[in-house]
Amino acid sequence: MRIVDELPESQRGWLDFLAEPAYDVFDRLDAVFDPLRPVRWQPTLAETPFGPVSRRFGEAEWRAMGLWAQLRMHLLWQSRQHSSMLTPVPGAVARRRLRWTSEEIELLWRITVTPPGEHQRHDDFFTLPVAVAEELPIAEREPYAHWFRQARANLGFARWRQVTDKTTARLGRLVAEHAETPAERARALVPELDGFAALLRADYADRLGASEMVALLRHWMTATKPRPDAAWLATTAELVTPEAVTLVRDVLARVPDHREHVDRSYPSRPQVTYFHERTAVLVRGMVWTCEQVDEPWVTGLLGDVAVATGTGVGGSGPNSRNERTANAAIGVLARRGGLEVVAQLARVQAKVRRKSILTLVRKTLDGVAERTGLSPEQLLERTVPSHGLGPDGTRTEHGLRLSADGVISYVDEAGKVRKAIPKAVRAAHGELVAELKATAKELKKTLPAERHRVERALATGRVLPWSDVRAFYLDHPVTGAHARTLIWEVVQGAAGLPVMTADGWALTDPRGHHVQPGPETPVRLWHPIFATPDEVRAWRDHLMETGLRQPFKQAFREVYLLTPAEERTGDHSLRFAAHILKYGQAKALLAGRGWSGMSLGWWDGAGGSGQCQTVKELPGGLTADWDFHLDWEAGERDGFGDASHCVSGAVRFLADGRPVPLTTVPPLVLSEALRDADLAVGVTSTGLDPRGEGDYWRSYSFGDLTETAEIRRDALTRLLPRLSIADRAEVTDRFLRVRGDLRTYKIHLGSGNILMEPNDAYLCIVPGSGGPGHVFLPFEQDGGMLSIILSKALLLAADAAITDASITRQLTG
Repeated sequence: MRIVDELPESQRGWLDFLAEPAYDVFDRLDAVFDPLRPVRWQPTLAETPFGPVSRRFGEAEWRAMGLWAQLRMHLLWQSRQHSSMLTPVPGAVARRRLRWTSEEIELLWRITVTPPGEHQRHDDFFTLPVAVAEELPIAEREPYAHWFRQARANLGFARWRQVTDKTTARLGRLVAEHAETPAERARALVPELDGFAALLRADYADRLGASEMVALLRHWMTATKPRPDAAWLATTAELVTPEAVTLVRDVLARVPDHREHVDRSYPSRPQVTYFHERTAVLVRGMVWTCEQVDEPWVTGLLGDVAVATGTGVGGSGPNSRNERTANAAIGVLARRGGLEVVAQLARVQAKVRRKSILTLVRKTLDGVAERTGLSPEQLLERTVPSHGLGPDGTRTEHGLRLSADGVISYVDEAGKVRKAIPKAVRAAHGELVAELKATAKELKKTLPAERHRVERALATGRVLPWSDVRAFYLDHPVTGAHARTLIWEVVQGAAGLPVMTADGWALTDPRGHHVQPGPETPVRLWHPIFATPDEVRAWRDHLMETGLRQPFKQAFREVYLLTPAEERTGDHSLRFAAHILKYGQAKALLAGRGWSGMSLGWWDGAGGSGQCQTVKELPGGLTADWDFHLDWEAGERDGFGDASHCVSGAVRFLADGRPVPLTTVPPLVLSEALRDADLAVGVTSTGLDPRGEGDYWRSYSFGDLTETAEIRRDALTRLLPRLSIADRAEVTDRFLRVRGDLRTYKIHLGSGNILMEPNDAYLCIVPGSGGPGHVFLPFEQDGGMLSIILSKALLLAADAAITDASITRQLTG
């Protein structure tokens, strides 16, 4: 059938201007067109029946062929069809420099903007009209600008469309060139594909679309390579202005607070969007522009961007929100060089768990270290920012005090520290208040990075000369907040807490004996695995007596020595096998401690299968490998969607990819790896659920204690005499036994679950957000299991005063 006859009556008038030769071309192409004829995927024009027909076409015939193809695609999509035979035609016509008439251009765009029903559009439909418009001088495009805008509006940005970003970007540029306002121009170039793009369009459209900015905006949208080449940077240098630098700073400062959007329209496969690729390209272009900016704020801002985009969904986990943006920020930091970038890279190391990003950070640090003649560890400890704090860990100006914990307070004339800053002081020193707030924000980023770095030194047994410990740990106003509460030891010698004496820093043991190491004396953080039981007890007693709270477990750190069962199994440990864990929680926790590769799921898109190994690189070239698998009920329970639970398996240690006997693994390396495993089980086991049931739940809830629970038992034994309920409670082998007025209760020291005497009836109490008040806890943060157990004990000791009906029903039932 002739194409003219297939057009709806209302559309036949479109062709009134065509001459007879054009209709002749239409007829010749109609004669060979068969939408059902099979052709290979993405054929060339010569591989279709149109190749021989067009062999002797002149310019007018080629233009007619383009019009015919546009009409054919329009008609096919009206009936929800598509023909691969037509695919090469628009491109073949577009590649010819043809002199199109205004009527022909009008027709191309009229066809394009007429909606083809509800079926998907393809790039082919936009190839020719966009290419023809781009060949025109800007002034000659003006009559067709309304068509550009209509096509853009019709296309939209629905997820189901099949038009590529390249085509929509070209169409956006056409719209932008004829925009009536800067905001309209920017919105044409920055489509609203995600939340961050929406923010840019809402808050920065006028600035992005300003006449002096638009060329740079278009240039940013070309940042598609892994790194900028010399030509890209040279163009940036030509286009960048002081206003553009300010805009880059303002926009990138919004990245750390941006959060991903989760679409749960399909619960089994939620769609997570952080940056759409086009938004990521724009942000990457702004990041690369920072390479041309010599301002003090650049380094910290790039660190913020790297951390925000390098961390996983929700700010944790082994993946990254947008790896290419994180890598771009790290790349610019690497090219900027200098010691000031090291602190930002340390923040990335402490927060990000994506293995490829950490590899890039490690290479960057190695490069800086090589240029400075230092090891990466030495480099990190020498570049921790002080944030303007003095040796005592504070900065005070006009009565305003910033402390090492990031808290701003006011010291009045009498020397009393007040939390609230008087209005008069705020009014008189507004700029200083703003500066201190900004510094406090940066300080709160440095503190966790330093905590992570110092604990890593403990876990790896790093040895330093005493002069370095003094200079970069004890005397540092930020690192010192952690280091001065930790126990240090002379290698194969005495251990002690740091104290300042008339002769400088010394180490003092629980009995008050001082040791003054020489400047080059090798020193390390004390680890209980190298101490005798009596020494460990003495340090724990000392911390409790002095009320010294350590930033992480040191004196109360768990120690995991080889068991007879592990000596028998030889090359693997089953100590933490056969536990049912909450998959997502376990994955995030292990990723936060440096483990990677944990991926379980029910489809290839999840990147996982029914079993996996999570691995962690260890000192000495060893790798820890922990098996996991899905339980047999998982598929039906999870609806074959995201895995909710997983089952732990064996832990192995590998060298060069092969398991090694556990007896050959250094004790410190073995202990720290198994500590991670114990922590994962102790935090994510389904046996912790107060509403749980089943054999595993019962065995975990009230069974033998792990090393972590034994440490908790030791701490409770020391804490109990200090508590108001000391005469009502006692620590037994596995329980904290509490006597109330109504019943006597046994709180399990591993799970926190409760049995009631005399018949061991189960008591379900769901932990709330409150802690045990002002009870001193030597190592756990509020909300940890020790806090939960203490809170339950304090509640049950006064059981007659409980008013919660969900609990009282169980007590009297």
